[in-house]
Amino acid sequence: MRPLYVVNNFGQTNHLILRMLRDLGIDAKMIRNDTPPAEVLDGCRGIILGGGPSLERAGRAPEYLDLGVPVLGICLGLHIIATANGGAVTHSPSGGFGSVSVDIIDHDRILLGYPDRISVWASHADEVTTVPAGFDLLARSSICGVEAIGRDSDYCYGIQWHPEVSHSVNGRLVYENFDHLCRGLLG
Repeated sequence: MRPLYVVNNFGQTNHLILRMLRDLGIDAKMIRNDTPPAEVLDGCRGIILGGGPSLERAGRAPEYLDLGVPVLGICLGLHIIATANGGAVTHSPSGGFGSVSVDIIDHDRILLGYPDRISVWASHADEVTTVPAGFDLLARSSICGVEAIGRDSDYCYGIQWHPEVSHSVNGRLVYENFDHLCRGLLG
């Protein structure tokens, strides 16, 4: 079976994503965000767009959204998904890293198994302010109206928080759910 690809967008937690996947027994490989799309498609069964400092450093990552494989965006990955599909991202007044209580609105697919409220570790320097057409709002918090979005028709999901960080309660569920989607076991 092909691995999941973790796209390195120069974020400080991308290696933690890879480690968590491997600790869960999920075959995964880190790739650079300037990898040609044809090489990405030929090698993976799903793509995780990792975090990073800014949309300007996202490389070719927006092109990976059109490859016909499931996509999960983490933090900057969410921003890539949103802007590529007509949504908006702006600088947040909250800023910085910290603990956030997130309200789960939709418990299906990527957030399957979570309770109504979870404690996570997130960066809110930038955040999605307009959900793109065709996407559903999956989670929100008191400091960020868009903590997670999804489009079930092509298994494209994005979350603002970092499930791979130990401060995010039960973060492994996001990655297990995504792996099950990519294997066709969920949905």
